[in-house]
Amino acid sequence: MATLEPTVVYDTFWRFAAERHAIYERRMSGSPGPWTKDPILLRYRFTNAYRAADRVSQYLITEVQNGPGRSQDPREVFFRTILFKLFNKIETWRHIERECGAVSFGSTNLEDVDRALEELRIRTPIYSAAYIMPSPKLGGLRKHTNHLALVRLMMRERLAERLHQSAGLADVYEKLRAYPGVGRFLAFQYAIDINYSEMLRFDEGAFVVAGPGALDGISKCFGSTSGLTPEQVIMRVTERQHEEFSSRGINFKGLFGRPLQPIDCQNLFCEISKYSRVAHPEIPGLAGRTKIKQIYRTDPQPLAPPRFPAHWNLGIKPAFR
Repeated sequence: MATLEPTVVYDTFWRFAAERHAIYERRMSGSPGPWTKDPILLRYRFTNAYRAADRVSQYLITEVQNGPGRSQDPREVFFRTILFKLFNKIETWRHIERECGAVSFGSTNLEDVDRALEELRIRTPIYSAAYIMPSPKLGGLRKHTNHLALVRLMMRERLAERLHQSAGLADVYEKLRAYPGVGRFLAFQYAIDINYSEMLRFDEGAFVVAGPGALDGISKCFGSTSGLTPEQVIMRVTERQHEEFSSRGINFKGLFGRPLQPIDCQNLFCEISKYSRVAHPEIPGLAGRTKIKQIYRTDPQPLAPPRFPAHWNLGIKPAFR
C-alpha cells in the first residue's frame, strides 16, 4: 500500500476479520462450541465481522423493520427504526411494546412511551452501552424524554419523507446530522440502520464515517497514513480486501458472497483496537488503553436463521431469508 505504512497490527486485522467471521459461520452451521482456538476470541467479546449479522442489527431487520404485520410505509419504517435505535436495546423495545402495544406512528402515543420508559428506568438501564447517546436539549427533564421529543421533531418535519427522497447515503447522513444530539458517528450509524430497510436501497460502499474506536484502530494498524483521512483509509482498506486475504492464504468467502463493506471495515478497525490491547500491547494507539472490558459468555442457544436486506440479493438459502 503505497501511501500507508502498515504495522504488525494490520496483518492481525485481516486474520482477526477472517477468524471472527469463521466463528459466525461455525455457529450458523450448528457446530458445537467452542468455535475457535484463538485464546483472545475465546475470552473476550467482539462484534461480528459484518455489522448486519450482529444480534441487535438482526433484531432490527427481522422484527422491528420486517416483523409480521409491520407496515412498510416509509413513515412507519422510519418511526420504528429511529425509536428502536435511540435506545439500541432489545429489552427496552420489548418493554415499550408490552406496555404500549405494537409500535406504529399511526397509533403509538409517545406520552405513554415516556411513562413506560420512566418506570423501566428505575429498575434497569434503558440504553445500550454500545454507543454514547448524548441527550438533545429539547426541554425534557429526563434523557429519554428528550429523545422522544427528538422523534416528534423528526416526524413533524417529515424527515422520513425527505430521507426517502435522498440522493444517496451521504445525503441521508447530512439530513440526520442536522438534528440536535445527533453527531457525526450516530448520524452515520442511523443512516446505515435505516438503509437496511426497503425505504432506502443505497450502496453501503459509497460512504463511511470513522468513529472513535476506528480512529484508534487505524492508528495501531498504520505508522503513517500520509495525509489520508480516516475515511479514505477505510475506503482504501475495503477496496484491497481481496488482495489482502489472498496474500495471507485466507479463503474469505464473505457473508453469503457479500464482501466486507466500508461500514464493516469501520467496525473491524474498532474491534482490532480492542483485540490488539492483548495481542499487541506494545502498540498503544491513540487511546492508550490496555484492557478489554467485555468478557465473552457462551450462549448455548443456536443462532436463529439470519435475515438481511432484500436488496443485497445474497446467495442465501430460502429458509434463511
